[in-house]
Amino acid sequence: MEIITTGCIVAPAGFLAGSVSCGIKIAKDSLDLGIIFSAYPSTGAALFTTNQIYAAPVKLSRKIITRGCVRAFIVNSGNANACTGKQGYMDAEEMVRIAARYLKISEEELLIASTGIIGRPLPMDKIAAGIQSVVNSLGNTQEHGDDMARAIMTTDTKQKAIAVRLKIDKKEVTIGGITKGAGMIAPNLATMLCFLTTDVSMPPSLLNECLRNSVESSFNRITIDGHMSTNDTIAIIANGASGVNLLSKNDDLRIFQQGLDYVTSSLAKSIVMDGEGATKFVQIDVIGARSRSEAARIARSIADSPLVKTALNGEDPNWGRIVSAAGYAGVELDESKTTLSINDILIFAKGMPAQCDLTALSRSMKNMDITIRLALGLGDSRDTVWTCDLSHEYVTINAEYHT
Repeated sequence: MEIITTGCIVAPAGFLAGSVSCGIKIAKDSLDLGIIFSAYPSTGAALFTTNQIYAAPVKLSRKIITRGCVRAFIVNSGNANACTGKQGYMDAEEMVRIAARYLKISEEELLIASTGIIGRPLPMDKIAAGIQSVVNSLGNTQEHGDDMARAIMTTDTKQKAIAVRLKIDKKEVTIGGITKGAGMIAPNLATMLCFLTTDVSMPPSLLNECLRNSVESSFNRITIDGHMSTNDTIAIIANGASGVNLLSKNDDLRIFQQGLDYVTSSLAKSIVMDGEGATKFVQIDVIGARSRSEAARIARSIADSPLVKTALNGEDPNWGRIVSAAGYAGVELDESKTTLSINDILIFAKGMPAQCDLTALSRSMKNMDITIRLALGLGDSRDTVWTCDLSHEYVTINAEYHT
């Protein structure tokens, strides 16, 4: 498998992208509108936020994706178009209508996504002009792909993109992806914003199954602040330009799934690494559980604990916060069978502090990468969640975000 790190969203054959600064964002000359387009008829699949308060673009895209035929994404940043009533929905429809007309495709082949501040109307005059400009500048160079990754950013400090090339049926296949997210991260069957492209051909139902499987092991395993967004969207287009047609579950499909999983896991981890104010990347492994769902519940309870996250930021091995967060997760535990390690150093076992090298433990807490491993001794199931620490900078960023 070959890893590609530039121009990723247009790395698969037959895809174009374009982006522009049209004045949605306050910062001058910030890219804030983009389009990803397949030159060939394509299938698509998408998953969305499970928040019951969800944005106009999510409402519209949920309707469009039911046909399973998608050739383009239109995305804006700087304005979420959420909690904007009927006008917001009509604005989303108008964005799709304008983009479809310039791209010369059906409105039912174009998904829309937005990210940014909630509760503000879209500047449709600026967006209409921006869409025309984007369509006129579509291309498949590395610059086109990299600019598209930047155009979807809000509080992100860096673009997040990756692509992989695989061999399927002796042909070269590529899967590309971009994502954005640094705060309001607690997805369930979705992510912040993530767009994927691939040059295989696949029926919509099978593509949807592959996407769901991949999201479950990646974006559904991250949390930054436990706050689910109103706009979470992950979507994929498959255009068949490679000549590879995947029709059923076989070895070829397993190779594709592995590639897709690699892309989504890399993108999900990049979100955690770029968490607002984050200084630590934290992996929480819960093993020895009765079921995966119980392991996941405990891991997420630890990951979402502000006290655990602030201790990690302070490089303080305060293991009491970790075990207590596990204890209130709503899963029956046996303290006498529970053990806890941080960075492979055992610190709690059989209901008691374990003898360990405290100097080595404190030194290991200064690492950027932290691994928390909780063994329950109750079964054979396990799960992993990725998170980050909670810093003063996180408070500063979010205290000032609206202004």
